[in-house]
Amino acid sequence: MGGDPHMSATVVGLEGTGVPDPYGDQRLLTSAMTNGYEAVPDRERDRLRRYLEAVVAARQAPVHTTVAFNAVYFGYGLGGEGYGGSPLCLDDFPVITFGECAPVLPVGAMVCVATGSDPLFAEIVYREGAHPLVSTLGDVPAWVSGAPAGAEGPGTPASESAPRRRELLVPDLHAFGPALSLSPAQLHRLRTRRRWINEDGHVLVDVCYPSVEAAGRGDLTGYADYLLTTARQQLLSPFVPVSLAALVGGTHDGGLRAGLLGLLDTVRGVLESSATLRTWGHYAMTRDSLADSWRNTGPLGGDDLRSLAAAVEHAATPGRRRYGVIAPVTVFTAVGPRLRGLPGATELLRGVGYAAAVCRANVALADVVQGESDQGLFKNGALVTLDDAFEGGGVWRSHHPGDAEAPGDPLTPAGRGWTSTLSAPPDAEAELEPADTPLTDDASLGTGELLRNDAGEIRWRAPLRLVHLRGGWFPLQPDMARELRRSRGSDSTLTLELEHPGEVLSEHEATQDVIAELGVESYRLTGIAWPQDFFPGLMIELRCLRGSTVIHLTTTPLEGRVQIGDRETGHCYDPLVLTREDVPGSHRHGDTAVGLGPRRLVMRTVRRLGLLTLDGHALMDRSALPSAVYGRRPARSQATALESAVAELLAEHLLEPALGSRDAWGQPHFPAHDGEPTIPLIGYRPALRRVVRPWGSTDPEPGDVGSLAAQLVSGHLRRLRPGCSPSDVQRTAFREYCRSLGKADGWELPPGYTFVTEHMRGR
Repeated sequence: MGGDPHMSATVVGLEGTGVPDPYGDQRLLTSAMTNGYEAVPDRERDRLRRYLEAVVAARQAPVHTTVAFNAVYFGYGLGGEGYGGSPLCLDDFPVITFGECAPVLPVGAMVCVATGSDPLFAEIVYREGAHPLVSTLGDVPAWVSGAPAGAEGPGTPASESAPRRRELLVPDLHAFGPALSLSPAQLHRLRTRRRWINEDGHVLVDVCYPSVEAAGRGDLTGYADYLLTTARQQLLSPFVPVSLAALVGGTHDGGLRAGLLGLLDTVRGVLESSATLRTWGHYAMTRDSLADSWRNTGPLGGDDLRSLAAAVEHAATPGRRRYGVIAPVTVFTAVGPRLRGLPGATELLRGVGYAAAVCRANVALADVVQGESDQGLFKNGALVTLDDAFEGGGVWRSHHPGDAEAPGDPLTPAGRGWTSTLSAPPDAEAELEPADTPLTDDASLGTGELLRNDAGEIRWRAPLRLVHLRGGWFPLQPDMARELRRSRGSDSTLTLELEHPGEVLSEHEATQDVIAELGVESYRLTGIAWPQDFFPGLMIELRCLRGSTVIHLTTTPLEGRVQIGDRETGHCYDPLVLTREDVPGSHRHGDTAVGLGPRRLVMRTVRRLGLLTLDGHALMDRSALPSAVYGRRPARSQATALESAVAELLAEHLLEPALGSRDAWGQPHFPAHDGEPTIPLIGYRPALRRVVRPWGSTDPEPGDVGSLAAQLVSGHLRRLRPGCSPSDVQRTAFREYCRSLGKADGWELPPGYTFVTEHMRGR
């Protein structure tokens, strides 16, 4: 029978519980959520919170922010089927092989683990560094704690631009329900053979990062990069409850990225605001489960947690000596290996149990440090702080005597182990050159957004970067590169035709002969003479007819000219690139901070290193500014000059003061998060003559959402009641919806679902 597209759905496993469902009658993700947690109305927050609290309670592993996003975005069912009841395309998942080099696989990645027989589908729910020098007892060499990816020894960072790091990934092998899970006997055989997973059911891989910058990205930014590149087909699938493209109103790369980061921020805020959950970094656990672990008298229970805390507290305390001066002692302890050495813990640390145990142990250590010490300084004279949040499940530093060191937040990873092996800072009065912030390298720039790829033409879009302007090149979309390699072989000469609506181009700019370089991993057009009016952040669209040797490059005009900081333009731009790269001291002929005055140094540093908001504003920890400008502690005269410059810029409203917070991982947040120490920020807010979103949207500002009389509900999938089927009208509407997402011939509705067309709903 035909199904009414707006009728209520009966959800298996949730009926009568009051818990919303991603495929239910009311969407859990809304357009307001793409603007971040602070922009979401309370009613929408509460609905999402009820669902995520149920997800955290149902799953055996702590739920990372990215995994929580997966649950609501890809439709995790709470009736025992997990993602098995969601029409995900398993062929889109990347394949990983135990012990081999792998691309970046953040927490949240849905993967296929290569085995000798049946494929093993899983969701990565936890990851940590697995440095080979960390002992089985948890002892960590000082330089390893806080070391950057690829570091080769004390004070020796990675020698290659694409560093590698050994990591341990914990997959949830039951995330896709019983139908796609192996039996206990099959899993036991795989663990015993240790060819595809180790004896604990985990995966060890050497992760190959495309750049040093990529290795240093935070969890949420890294996951956004992953979804927009490796997992792009999965992200833009029409089979998700509601597509990101529908929420942001288009498939423009800048809009997708901003909306995705907004959704991740919303999920993070919802998890942290829950009264029934507790978070460690980005991992959420129920408070009940933590209380149960303290009450448990068996392995990894309360006695073992207290023993671990005592061991870390006393690790650096020297023995009693009758004569002589006691030398300072520093000990670094990794939580994960230390737990493995506890009696009876082996079986409990298999599978996702390891992730749960590590997070519980870190929370226990944090509670002891906060409750029984003065900013980490214990009565026995030892200072205990978290030094590295990633390596070995978390590395804690114990130092005696602790009162000789400056106090600080003991739960902010300081990386003192690594920094202690670097050269000592210069004298405070030494004159220093301003630190140059390196630009993003080729490997992390990406090839942009594919707009069309059919029998007629290939079309793609990407923002212009400073490195493109300086080098006279632009990335080729991989499909375009493959087409050129098939038709013309290796490197070949093409004609580039430029259009810049509203501006006059010279003859040699309008038509150019360029070279298509088709390397193994890099494809780009070189020899481009960029017009003088082109700037970092300008959106570029390229198209090429099949079989043609002419590539058309054009910019997109705005309805009127806008002023963004010092830049005036009448064309679409990417605000994030504009803030980062169109800074003082940067132009197509060079990029340096040398010779800039204090005011311009401050603006350059805040824009280059500040925390970016979704609309291109940048905020920076004010206390970190002097060392960020010069790369290390500046002379007193330089610090004074910088403070005077900041005061002037604030008075002229070119910078704005703000309050943020710092989490246990050392990452700043804005707005400030509850429960985190507050820090002063300075923010770069570009003076806009007219606010225009880069994809031409006229959506209301986040603060205006509540004033609307009605809400636009984007088209989305909804689960049907058993025995119901969608009408022909809804089948047709779904095919049209798929075409808007880039599938020329559309898709058919998956069994058991209908499509709710876009409509207005009164508040």
